[in-house]
Amino acid sequence: MPDKLRVRLRKSPISYTAKARGTVRALGLHRLHETVEVPDNPATRGMVRAVRFLVEVEELPEHVPAHARRRAAAHAPASVPATAPESEAVAAADTAATPDAPAPAEGADNPATTAEEEGA
Repeated sequence: MPDKLRVRLRKSPISYTAKARGTVRALGLHRLHETVEVPDNPATRGMVRAVRFLVEVEELPEHVPAHARRRAAAHAPASVPATAPESEAVAAADTAATPDAPAPAEGADNPATTAEEEGA
């Protein structure tokens, strides 16, 4: 659950009920297009839901303290770089799949050629 909600008053509460106007004021909104950040809890979510036709809501990402990010990074497993034979195999497979690549030489090594000869 996010820590905060960003609420923006996008429509005037003038012609709405006193209850809706009071809810907008309680959220801390005074002027059109004004934005406030409110804590994300059931009470404020209920207030926002009550005036959802007047406001726009954006959930802000959770704030992770710097010391927690460093601790998580220190305990995360290191990424393992690809070894040279695997990289060469991937590169060879990529070049064989391209339409511009030359056709393999015919012979006993080529399974496609031997299968064609057996079927013919």
